[in-house]
Amino acid sequence: MPSFSRSIRLAGAVAAFLLAANAIVGAQTAVRSGIDPQNFDRTCKPCDDFYQFAVGGWIKNHPVPATKSAVGSFQDLAERNDEVLRGILETAAASHAAAGSDERRIGDYYASCMDTAAIDAAGAKPISPLLADVAGLKDVRSLARLQALLGSRGVGGTFFQFGPRADAHDARTTIAQISQGGLTLPDRDYYLKDDEKTKAIRAAYVTNVGQTLALLGESPDAAAKDAQTVLAVETVLAKNAIARVDQRDPASTDHRMTFAQVQALAPNVDWASLFAGYGVPESVGINVAQPSYLKALSDFLGTANVDDLKTYLRWRVVHDFAPVLAKTFEEANFAFFSKTLNGTPEQAPRWKRCVAAVNGNLGDALGKLYVARTFPPEAKASALAMVQNIKQTFRDDLATLDWMSPETRRRAVAKLDAFVVKIGYPDKWRDYSSLKISRDAYASNQLASNQYRSADAMSRIGKPVDRVRWGMTPPTVNASYNPSANDITFPAGILQPPFYDKDADPAVNYGGIGAVIGHEATHGFDDQGRKFDPYGNLVDWWAAEDSTKFNARADCIVKQYDALSPLPGVPENGKLVQGEAIADLGGLTIAYKAFEKWQAQHPRRTIDGFTPEQRFFIGWAQVWSSNMRPEQVALRAKTDVHAYAKFRVNATFADMPEFAAAWGCKTPELMTRPVAERCQIW
Repeated sequence: MPSFSRSIRLAGAVAAFLLAANAIVGAQTAVRSGIDPQNFDRTCKPCDDFYQFAVGGWIKNHPVPATKSAVGSFQDLAERNDEVLRGILETAAASHAAAGSDERRIGDYYASCMDTAAIDAAGAKPISPLLADVAGLKDVRSLARLQALLGSRGVGGTFFQFGPRADAHDARTTIAQISQGGLTLPDRDYYLKDDEKTKAIRAAYVTNVGQTLALLGESPDAAAKDAQTVLAVETVLAKNAIARVDQRDPASTDHRMTFAQVQALAPNVDWASLFAGYGVPESVGINVAQPSYLKALSDFLGTANVDDLKTYLRWRVVHDFAPVLAKTFEEANFAFFSKTLNGTPEQAPRWKRCVAAVNGNLGDALGKLYVARTFPPEAKASALAMVQNIKQTFRDDLATLDWMSPETRRRAVAKLDAFVVKIGYPDKWRDYSSLKISRDAYASNQLASNQYRSADAMSRIGKPVDRVRWGMTPPTVNASYNPSANDITFPAGILQPPFYDKDADPAVNYGGIGAVIGHEATHGFDDQGRKFDPYGNLVDWWAAEDSTKFNARADCIVKQYDALSPLPGVPENGKLVQGEAIADLGGLTIAYKAFEKWQAQHPRRTIDGFTPEQRFFIGWAQVWSSNMRPEQVALRAKTDVHAYAKFRVNATFADMPEFAAAWGCKTPELMTRPVAERCQIW
């Protein structure tokens, strides 16, 4: 693992590069490719299985450790960032900075998380008040107020989710959204399918629920019975839940209603008490994402046994707080949700879990210190130039599309030009002055953080959308596109190798961070993003014939991924992953064209035996270096909108004639598809 000092050096190198005039391309004096030769599997031909060729050596040399369910380039970079964050937090914890300062707040939070003796001594006492509130439930009409109370303290999504969202028809305004919820297992299929593997997971889940409830003092027999009750309640919710794939069309979850209409739809929920409990006025706009679910829930509550509901809520309280309670609760939670579901044999070191806790709860306070060390303010302007380079290439590409009419093209360009670009860190940091953190009460800090986030979320409902607000913390190794804000975000945490390497040649950087930028930009025009206008409103701005052509091209990708299986009997779901697959193909296509423009103005170099074009594709492949436990593969196939890492490389490249040309691949080699079968949108 890289040392703390190396993490600082890497981040500093990124900042130095971004200050260069030609941001994405780096200096032409680069003397190395940025490719590790040990990553290759030279026994595999590039045209047979490029992923195995490019990262097979990496996979062999990076077995999944006992504390993880998967390893990969994202995780490697996150590890390096964690070392930086650990140094910041340990310094903050030791410094005893001024009371009320961000440094004091994050230092105390980290210290409380590391104080396992105090955590174990507290047992389940921190959640006793919540359990008492559950025990005091008298009837179904009182359930809504209790749900608001629990929700504001971090017991999320009991029966349904409630929170803010941008109005789909006036994206300047924040309204309330009610959506399905209440499931503890990752997806409705875990409750409804009857294959042997799914039944085994359900049985293990019931056992875990019983064991955890027993830790609260229930007898083994009572806990086992209550566990069956929990499963029965959640199975009812699952039967009425809408499948993930069926919610991909934004219109399918767009149902604007008044307060009176929500009351009429679900009369067995005391909506007045729920809104009052959250401090949200009844006059605000409301979107009901899945009306059929809410109606079915109301019908269920009309006949439900109150004691069964209390049993379910008691489980949700202890489950949601188990990771911050005494070791017995934490280990019980890990045994099923990490070991059984994800295949992770051992917990990560305590310091890693505490770094994650502080980043999750005080992300801006920690992120401010992170970027002060690793990402100077002037780097934002240069990084923006890098994004603009890819955007301009996308703009040029739109002019060449032969399947899009001039009017739709004009509107597409207007949307692209309206992108809000967020780089590195937010322009406005969160204010945590109202959040009180104690140095010796970890679970209480979690409760306080939950209340802070809930109050912040509810206060946004009915107000203008804050367009400078970030949804990720600066150290996050990720990037995003938000259709309701029409913004693309690249935190400081991802602007490091292997996504970007100052010392690597431009071809690899175009295949890495360039393609990532193109990927996020393409999300604005994938099967979901294309249905929002430049301002984030859900508006059909496409000519009907262009929509038909787009859907046919998107269906090509759906069919392509439907035919793939990461494991025997574990197929990909083409409709679920199509948005990310469209973005992969579009992002790589745009990044390659941007690379070609750069290469046309610079001398060609063969480095490490690879041409510039070949190095571009290696750059993308090494971004997706990954090794994953079978349990994690199976879980993601059911729930993840991203395809298996190998397919994000091989399936995407097989659609690109540029790849076949770079590597000399011919049909019927596995890395090529017949021209008539190739998918291409952007």
